[in-house]
Amino acid sequence: MSRYEWRSYVPVAQRRARAALKVARLRTSGREVTPVNIEGRKIARTFWGGAWCRNLEAYSDYANRLPRGRTYVRNGSVVDLQLAAGRISAFVSGSDLYEVELRVEPLSAAQWKRVRAQCAGRIDSLVELLQGRLSDAVMDVVTRPGKGLFPTPKQIALDCSCPDWATMCKHVAAALYGVGARLDRAPELLFVLRGVDPAEMVGDAVGDLGRKRKPARGRVLAEEDLSAVFGVEIDLGDASDAGEPKPARGRRARGGKKVSKKRAGSRAAAGKGAARESAEAAKEKRAKKPAAARKKAAASRAKATASKKRPAKGKPRR
Repeated sequence: MSRYEWRSYVPVAQRRARAALKVARLRTSGREVTPVNIEGRKIARTFWGGAWCRNLEAYSDYANRLPRGRTYVRNGSVVDLQLAAGRISAFVSGSDLYEVELRVEPLSAAQWKRVRAQCAGRIDSLVELLQGRLSDAVMDVVTRPGKGLFPTPKQIALDCSCPDWATMCKHVAAALYGVGARLDRAPELLFVLRGVDPAEMVGDAVGDLGRKRKPARGRVLAEEDLSAVFGVEIDLGDASDAGEPKPARGRRARGGKKVSKKRAGSRAAAGKGAARESAEAAKEKRAKKPAAARKKAAASRAKATASKKRPAKGKPRR
């Protein structure tokens, strides 16, 4: 039978039975088979899967064949789906088991750079990026048609082994919807498909916050000029040595002038030294007094003590 001849209708149960036999043969040959299983009517439930499906439906090129593709992916006809860099391959069950091969152009370096620049500083972690916990501004950037992360129809080359003459057949549409369902489970595959690294978006966010500011242009006052302007002594230290701890703030002396902690400590130490020297000088002076003078001073002290103990005149002793 020619590729372009229509085959007779085959019931769904029979198609699934045939597909199961062929999938078993693929597994026997060593191929890892990963079917697309969808529960309920909703194909994609997460941000990335839903955004992929909405991107498909935004282009009129696909409008006529997408409804049949949705039916096929819901009833389990996509029995195998593989995603790699720039490539989507699938086996879709129809009247026979058809092989689908899709080629996706990688994201251009200029476009990837623009996406990263517009998202810089807005993504906190790789986990949040892959889980789709993004701000509205970031969502708008990554999903923007033709300028975000999702491919346009012109960037996807379609091929299917079925006899349908249309480029976008129902098997291709089912495989494309299967990608949306797969991104629910593994959103990082979108970045693999477009040939970019999602960690670079988070790295740009961190680098944007930690980027050093450029030094200010124009005239810069020297340390001596600052001291002359403000009337206080200013010690800027070595500003280029970022590893040394910052000096403690100085205390204010009388008159409102700022005094460094080192100078304040030196003054306190000088005061203590002067007091110690005064005490030692007084002690030496007492040691140099003659013995007679010491006796006279002792007698004077004794007499003063006795006068304090003697009772006043005119009052009887008790």
